[in-house]
Amino acid sequence: MTTGIKKIILTAILLIAGILTITPFIWMVSASFMYDGHASVYPPRFFPDVFTLVQYEKLFSHLNILRNFFNSLFLSCVITIISLFLNSMAGYAFAKFRFSKKDKIFKFLLSSMIIPAQVTMLPLFLLLKQLHLLNTYFAIIIPGLANIFGIFLTRQYIYSIPDSLIEAARIEGASEFLIYRKIILPLSAPILTTLAIFTFLGVWNDFLWPLISLTDSSMYTLPVALANLMGEHTKDPELMMAGSVVTVIPVIIVFLALQKYYIKGIMMSGIKG
Repeated sequence: MTTGIKKIILTAILLIAGILTITPFIWMVSASFMYDGHASVYPPRFFPDVFTLVQYEKLFSHLNILRNFFNSLFLSCVITIISLFLNSMAGYAFAKFRFSKKDKIFKFLLSSMIIPAQVTMLPLFLLLKQLHLLNTYFAIIIPGLANIFGIFLTRQYIYSIPDSLIEAARIEGASEFLIYRKIILPLSAPILTTLAIFTFLGVWNDFLWPLISLTDSSMYTLPVALANLMGEHTKDPELMMAGSVVTVIPVIIVFLALQKYYIKGIMMSGIKG
């Protein structure tokens, strides 16, 4: 088999896989513009006969989905910004500082990554209950402020920054925080962008913890509100598809806008270890 034929076969396979992957998403968007009942007819319709915004009008005028949207946006942005600051500072310390038992401490932290998140939810829930923080935004923000994966990712990247830059700044009398702000942060922009995408998407798509820690429907995030929507409107697939579109579109926009930095950060995060 010639190289040309192999390329044609590979291209065809990738094209078919791409079509199969994107088809459900296209139908989701299409169904969100249909009138009630049009997505359930047989034979099924892939595109609406008449486009309508009635499903989105229901979402935003009757179901308070706009409040849930801003809850998700607020929490995702706040947690992303603060976690980038804390994770990068910890990553800088583990990469460039010298202190007793640094490697053992870091390995101990890494070992905690094997513990499923669900296992820690009960003690975390009880702790936040004692602090009277349940059913508040802090119940979502505090657990997401720092994580081992973020520290590991920034540490691996900051290892690639030459020590000579840091030593030269110290000789000039720069404080450690000034070095962090003026040297580490600018040079770590690719990995911080990658971590920002991971963190933002993780908070935006998180369902279980907001469901456990929030009881007021006005504070629900989009995934929780969408789950309630599915429970209350199981016979309205068009409305559910509209809710899914509202949930998915911002995530796609963020990823497409930052994907080149994301790829660069992933490729360079393992240069040194």
